Amino acid sequence: MSISKFESMLKTNAVYFFDLVEFEEIIVHYLDAGKHALAKKAVKLGLQQHPASVDLKLLQVELYVFEDELDKASLLLNRIERLEPNNDEVFIQKAAISSKKGGHKKAIELLKKALALTTDKVDVWSLLGMEYLYIDDFKNARLNFEKCVSADYEDYSALYNVVYCYDMETEHKEAATYLKGYIDINPYCEVAWHQLGRQHFILENYKEALRSFDYAVLIDESFVGGYLEKAKTLEQLERYQEAIDNYLITLDLDDATAFAYIRIGECHEKLKNFETAVSYYKKAVHEDPLLDRGWMLLTNIFYDQESYQKASYYISKALKIEEDNAMYWRRYAEINLKLNFYEEAVTGFEKCLTLNDDDIEIYIGLTDVLSFLGEFNDAINILYKAQKTYKNFAEIEYRLAGLFFILNKEEYGFSHLIAGLKIDYEYNVILKELFPIVYEDKKIQNLLTNYKKAME
Repeated sequence: MSISKFESMLKTNAVYFFDLVEFEEIIVHYLDAGKHALAKKAVKLGLQQHPASVDLKLLQVELYVFEDELDKASLLLNRIERLEPNNDEVFIQKAAISSKKGGHKKAIELLKKALALTTDKVDVWSLLGMEYLYIDDFKNARLNFEKCVSADYEDYSALYNVVYCYDMETEHKEAATYLKGYIDINPYCEVAWHQLGRQHFILENYKEALRSFDYAVLIDESFVGGYLEKAKTLEQLERYQEAIDNYLITLDLDDATAFAYIRIGECHEKLKNFETAVSYYKKAVHEDPLLDRGWMLLTNIFYDQESYQKASYYISKALKIEEDNAMYWRRYAEINLKLNFYEEAVTGFEKCLTLNDDDIEIYIGLTDVLSFLGEFNDAINILYKAQKTYKNFAEIEYRLAGLFFILNKEEYGFSHLIAGLKIDYEYNVILKELFPIVYEDKKIQNLLTNYKKAME
């Protein structure tokens, strides 16, 4: 009735009288609804009719804070404090101003003063918890949120914050113990069972995790998050068909997501249902065309099936979305090698090195392709770069030996060949594979034979 009366007054430009309680209800209603312009009008009219009201002035402060008029808010708060020095709301609002300015420690001190004055401690504990979170003091944040939960066991926001603090401190066993205690008091809380399952999952107690998620979805049969976590746990237990069944339940309960399609596809791939896996990966990228992971999974499944043309198509899709992913460029190079597109393979390996993927396999792959293309000096330069990271590697020494022999630089060739033999004699077969002409050379054969005899 008060809201209708107030809005009617605004439309007609008439002036109606409202008592103090009515104004407070009107203003709080508009604040909760996010209608700050109407709240502002109500505060202005309220103070005209009740100029001495501290409660209305505090609501005025709240609006100032929302609009970032912090100096006005501070000035008004100082006036209110002179009138009511023991008003807890004054310190709460001062804390809000300090927090907005980044003064979280000062905000904490102000909230502690408010806590000593207020009869509604829960709200202040919650505010204290948030301020401690801002300064990464997770222990004190948790202690305050735990007080909120103790006061109201259905305060799930505080419960989530308690668990978040445990997570940030990587105290998962302690979190599980806390949640078990909570469940003893509130056993039909699906949120608590879900969070307990998460802790067990992180601790790799998958059977306990599954039990917790079972309870969560038993309490709330429409709990999408519970089914998702249950499905992920079943995957860890290698119960892939059951995992698929639970992912499908989430699709029935909620809108389709690329994540669910991806997980279903991966389960089918584990079960060797490759065609079905592909169909779900395609659903995933249809749902979210910018999901590079989906394109990459399609790439890999076709690569494993030796369908290199299709793999090439899908890797190009992934690279268009995330061109700075070294793993994608590595796969790009491998696919092009299979297709005998050597220039493209070189591009892929070089991209990997540019993106700091300096795995020995990248250097070796690039060297071998450059050698095949006759770019012997470039191949040598790559191997020398590799040697800065990988010292005393037979893979490098034998290749350098072969390349120098091809370039008729026998002194360097023998030096690297002997170095390779010292590291791993048996690996000399790489010469036969990569440089057969060099390997068959009588000088090389004599060296290999004499070295072997010396070893015996």
